[in-house]
Amino acid sequence: MDCTSPIISVAFLLASFHCHSLWAIPCPPFPAPVNLTEFSCSFRSLSEFPVGFPERTRLISVESTNLAVIGVEALRGLPNLQELHLSNNRLKTLPNGLFRDLPELHTLDLTSNLLEDLPLGVFQNSTALKLLSLQGNKLTTLRPSWFQTLQQLTILDLSQNQLMDVPHSCFQELKNLTTLDLSQNLLRTVSPQILDGLSRLERLILEGNGLRTIANNTFDVVSSLKFLFLQNNSLANLPAGIFMPLGHLELLDVSSNQLTSLDPQFSSRAVELSLDLSGNPWACDCHLRSLLEWATNSSVTLFSKPEVTCASPKNLEGQAVTSLKETAFGTC
Repeated sequence: MDCTSPIISVAFLLASFHCHSLWAIPCPPFPAPVNLTEFSCSFRSLSEFPVGFPERTRLISVESTNLAVIGVEALRGLPNLQELHLSNNRLKTLPNGLFRDLPELHTLDLTSNLLEDLPLGVFQNSTALKLLSLQGNKLTTLRPSWFQTLQQLTILDLSQNQLMDVPHSCFQELKNLTTLDLSQNLLRTVSPQILDGLSRLERLILEGNGLRTIANNTFDVVSSLKFLFLQNNSLANLPAGIFMPLGHLELLDVSSNQLTSLDPQFSSRAVELSLDLSGNPWACDCHLRSLLEWATNSSVTLFSKPEVTCASPKNLEGQAVTSLKETAFGTC
């Protein structure tokens, strides 16, 4: 976020005189205009967290800087702070107690840092958090204690880390979570224990993990799910009826996997379903014909139809499945 960001008021621009002169811009400005509650201190040369924010401050953005360390006292005296944006810095860890006295903090963006781990109680007092982004860090392990007090959290982004697994019941206290992004990690399997407690989850993003298996009954615990993204993995098959509990499902993306067939067992309540089946080595036999017949009869929307092609039998290789006549499909 640069000096022309819309979060900076006209009063701040006038007080700063010239946006591109680092020496002319105190950040925060002193004295700060009385109506200024949002501050952006995003200069590439910045290596220490700024001080002197007024008590009324509601938003702080320190992004795209050289900040590698932040002290435990950096946010003291800011009881009205609601949003903290610390993306694209060089933070490797955070001190325990950093967020201790921020009762109104609802948005915390730590995207694209170098975080490898966090203290066990780092979010212990962050009970008002609704959005937490840890995207694009170097986390290899999730600790359930991070999430135990975050009952108000609705969006959790853990994408683009190095997670190989998720501890059982790690998210069980996140009763209001609606979006969970675990994409671009190193997960190889998903089980119902990972999703335990997420009864209000609507959007689950698992793309780009190299997933090989999804356990039976995995989605039974997230029956409110509307959007499920499984693309760009290594799934060769899926358990029969795995999607049956998802009566609110609106979009299922299984593109770019290794699927040769898909069991057309979906809830009859999922009446506005869209599917992306492209980029899989489909076996164009009676099973696929049944899937297409079900999709047509159920008014299911198929995305990327030209890329839904046959890999077998040999005489149908490369042909778009929706272009085939019923009699062209191979036998089972």
